[in-house]
Formats: sequence, C-alpha cells, structure tokens
Amino acid sequence: MGLTCCGDKPEPHGSPPAFGFLFDIDGVLVRGSQVIPAARDAFRALSDARGRLRVPVVFLTNAGNCLRKAKAEELSRALGLQVSPEQVILSHSPLRLFGQFHQKCVLVAGQGPVEENAQNLGFKHVVTIEALRKAFPLLDMVDQSRRPKELPPPTTDFPTIEGVILFGEPVRWETSLQLIIDVLLSNGNPGAELEDIPYPHLPVLACNMDLLWMAEAKMPRFGHGTFLLCLENIYKKVTGRELRYEALIGKPSTVTYRYAEYLIKQQAEKQGWKSPIRRLYAIGDNPMSDIYGANLYNSYLKSAHQNQVQAGVKRSPLAGCESILVCTGVYRHNADVPSNPEECVTETAFHGHRDFCFDPSLVEASYVVQDVNDAVQLAFKKENWN
Repeated sequence: MGLTCCGDKPEPHGSPPAFGFLFDIDGVLVRGSQVIPAARDAFRALSDARGRLRVPVVFLTNAGNCLRKAKAEELSRALGLQVSPEQVILSHSPLRLFGQFHQKCVLVAGQGPVEENAQNLGFKHVVTIEALRKAFPLLDMVDQSRRPKELPPPTTDFPTIEGVILFGEPVRWETSLQLIIDVLLSNGNPGAELEDIPYPHLPVLACNMDLLWMAEAKMPRFGHGTFLLCLENIYKKVTGRELRYEALIGKPSTVTYRYAEYLIKQQAEKQGWKSPIRRLYAIGDNPMSDIYGANLYNSYLKSAHQNQVQAGVKRSPLAGCESILVCTGVYRHNADVPSNPEECVTETAFHGHRDFCFDPSLVEASYVVQDVNDAVQLAFKKENWN
C-alpha cells in the first residue's frame, strides 16, 4: 500500500504533532531520476499503520522548470505516496505574493513551461525569450545557423516590457543573456536604438540562487545561480553599474520559508491537529541554500519573538527552525566552511548569492547526519516522538 499525504486523517497518536518537516528534494530524496533508498525508509517512519502521514510535511525545492502538479506527481512515484501540489514549494511559488507585478508585461526566462508557470502565478501579460527572439531575430547572433538569411521587416507592434522574471537556468544561455541585457539597456524596447542607459533599470525578479546542484554525476552541476552570476557580470561590464534585483526568491530567502510555514500550519489544521506548530526541521544537502536559509529563518523567528515581547503582543507559537544537513548530495564530509571570506583561495569558496552577506554561522547546520532517514529519526528523538 502506498503512503498518503492528504485525504483521510491519520490514526490517532499519543499527542498531535507540534512540529513539521521541510524536505529539500535533489540530493536529499533523489539524485536525478534515482530515489535515494533512505528516502523511502524515512517516509515509512513518517506514516502510521494505515500509510497516512502523521506529521505535516512540505517539499521545499529550488527547482522551477516544471509545474507544481508535475513535481507532486514525480514525488508520488519516487516515494510511493500521494503528494499533493499544496505540499510542494518550487523556487517561484512565492511569486503569487507579488501582485504589484501581475498586471505588467513581463519577460520570462528559463526552461520548461515558463509561460504557463507565470500565468498560474497570476501574471497576465507574459513574453517568453523565444517570442522576443522571433520578433527581433537580429538580436540573437551567437549561433550563426540561427541568424536570419535576409533582413527582416521591423517589428512595430511588440509590447513594451516592464519587468523581467528569471525562473531558472535556460537551455541557450547566450540567447537569454543577450536578450535580457538588451531589454534592460533599452528600458523594455529592444528594437530601439540605444540612447542613454536607464538606471535604475527595469525590475528584475529571480528565482533559485543555487550555484550548483547534485544529479547523477559525481560532481555538482551548474545551477541558476551560475547563470545569474554571468548576467550580473555582463551587465556590470557593459554599464559600469550593478544589476539590482527587485526580489530574490527561493532558498535561502526568508519569504520562501514564511510561505512554507504557512503551508505546514494549513496542513495541520486540515488534519485536525490542535497542537500549534512549535518547531520546523529543514532537511537539505546544500549548506549555501538549505542550511543558510533555515538558519536565516530561525534568526528571523527569534528577532520577531523579541519584537513581539517588547511590543507586548501575543507571541507566535513557532519557536524555531532547526537545520539538518545530509551527506547524500552537494555536501561532502571533508568540505569545510570558510572562516573568513578573504581566505576563500585556500578554503572552500562561498557559493551563496552576491546579495546575501557571508556569515559562517549561517552555513553551519544544527545537525549533520548521513541521510534523510537519520534526519527524521533525529527529529523524532528531539520531539520524544515514537
């Protein structure tokens, strides 16, 4: 029998859970298309005798090249349980909260169903990189086989772009880099002649800052953070100014963990668990995104509690977010965190995004274990949960 995340309520336990889990996916539950064996062991431990989860769970990934529903179906097949889309947070999921951009004409970059993703998130006027390339074929010149054979007529009715959303790493980096820079330099009119370079430039929202991620290969692969690094450096080299982001979304940003907390509480209420959620356990394989993000959110929670006490208002029941690092993905036992950013030449380099200040304490996990099953057992022990 497969496990069930939603639907019928689980069998009664001694007390309702006062904690929840945030699971990273790549390097924790799967490696590419291969399930990590400990993942199924972990979810057997999380289920009751009838195969129903007895603790609220959210799958928190920086992947974003698919639909939320598709990722839930993929997890269901991998783990042998029914995962609902409401339990999955992709890197771009919090964009639902950015309503001030939903009516603007936005350029979207990435791969997979980026246009459908943008529309599902609330964006009404979406332009893809491919649509922009077809409208202005003279802009994409690196691949000589894609250059137009004849001079095309000028495009006159293309809408002015008012913002840029970067969902994830694209397939043709040179095309996306060129066209995004063109849009920023032209203030949304890439067919126009270049005059004064506008600054501040158009709003840019980026999802997923992971420099690297772990698939089946022995070494980590380039992530969207690598693409952002290219974009930032090209923009600065061309303009002499820094590329600025309206928002950086996905781990390790606080807004992503706030959204995860909301979904955990929503699950607990749906199951009728009366005990308030007091602690989250965030399990990941990447110190620079999973651990940094969980620790950053833990600091945010502590600061919020102090402010609530000083203001004399009721404190939130959520007391903290514990970070648990597993050794089945990006993290290696012999990889040390740099104690000083200036010493990165001889020590492990900081792989976090440019706009996140390096703090050695934020990439130090609360606990380091071998795999996700060990992480679940550790949380059970801390919560006195059999």
